[in-house]
Amino acid sequence: MASLVASKEKMFITQTKLLNEVTWKTVMQIAKKHAKSAAQHLLRLSGAIGPERIYADWQWWILAALPFPHLVRVLDCFFHEGLKVFYRVALAILILFHKHSTNQNSEWYAEATKNGVDHAIDKFCRNMPASPTKLLRTAFSIRALSSQYISRVFIKTEMTLKSKQVITGNRLVRSRSSDNLPTSQSQVNIQMMSHTLTIREGSHSPGPRALSMGVYPIQAIKSQILDHSESPRSSHLALWFPFPNAVFSDQQQHSSDLRQKLFTLWSWLPVRITMYQPVLLYTTEEHGCSLTTFYVRVEHHEPTLLMIKTCNNEVFGAYCSTRWFERNQKDERGNRQAYFGTGETFLFSLYPERAKYPWVGCSAGDGKEDQRVAHGSELFMAADSKMITIGGGDGQAIWMDENIRYGKTDRCSTFNNPPLCPSGDFEIRVLEVYGFAGA
Repeated sequence: MASLVASKEKMFITQTKLLNEVTWKTVMQIAKKHAKSAAQHLLRLSGAIGPERIYADWQWWILAALPFPHLVRVLDCFFHEGLKVFYRVALAILILFHKHSTNQNSEWYAEATKNGVDHAIDKFCRNMPASPTKLLRTAFSIRALSSQYISRVFIKTEMTLKSKQVITGNRLVRSRSSDNLPTSQSQVNIQMMSHTLTIREGSHSPGPRALSMGVYPIQAIKSQILDHSESPRSSHLALWFPFPNAVFSDQQQHSSDLRQKLFTLWSWLPVRITMYQPVLLYTTEEHGCSLTTFYVRVEHHEPTLLMIKTCNNEVFGAYCSTRWFERNQKDERGNRQAYFGTGETFLFSLYPERAKYPWVGCSAGDGKEDQRVAHGSELFMAADSKMITIGGGDGQAIWMDENIRYGKTDRCSTFNNPPLCPSGDFEIRVLEVYGFAGA
């Protein structure tokens, strides 16, 4: 209870269909490396149903099947240390099941061959032969299973599944990232689904319905960065962000290109974030050009989306996974940490080129999941009273001065990106920072 009250971060178990699939595929992936014998044993016993069906129930092994004394101990560790505890316990269950079912004369081997390994594991958990202490000792004695590795497998799996769900169309410029762009037809399908849900929820169908981009209601926000006019102060285009139920201005000469840009950016966000309502936290147009003001308005929000428009009308930015307040955190020696953030951070460019640049660690493990990235490729975010930096190692992807007026961009090891504007140096016309209400 003390950990729950003191926690600065919410710890929720996965709540979407996609992320549920990501979690069990993550368990399957880490089991192949850190519980190899148990994973191979499970594969042999799974037979025609395949191991995927078995791993899909992994959360229920813990939450539904474990005896209450075991569950109490597991949840106690979960509240204190986070979701990695569940992954370790799931692997511990596989290891213990392997130990007790290897002998073909054992009751658990007989149960698996008679009723299926899925029923056998469920029954094994309900009649757990190991004490709570032994279960946790087995879980936490798995060597080299770091949170960083779990996070890297999780993010890579999410990106892979997400990219498979989106179809590339001819009308949109293709992204250089692994997340392909949706076709105009898929946007229409989403619009129709949103319309149907609105009627189902009891609302009256409007006259000519404005274009919808999702199925969850969202409030309107304005952006001056994505207006194509020469100056953000002239001919301001009021638009709605392409988050669920987003609606665009009637100025049709701009709306098509804006929809494409915004829908592209929307498709790049982590799926769980798309459930939350975007809120404009800071803009240089209203709040002035000062890092002090920036920190006051932004630093306690997580995640945030930064968008920059230069005086040459280039538009780029970054999705920042961690609070900017982390710049004040100190290590065990009392020194302020230089860099912070996680591999969910990514860069993007919207104009003149549309491209996403994810963390290099997301692809570093292709075919070699245990491959480590260099420390210089894990420099996500840095900030102090004089500057803000996103991306590091052999250069800085985005750097801005304390007056939020001048900046520079270069290739960096963290994202392996080209400079986000041709000249490398830029003058900031507008900076906007968005948070997500409830995230």
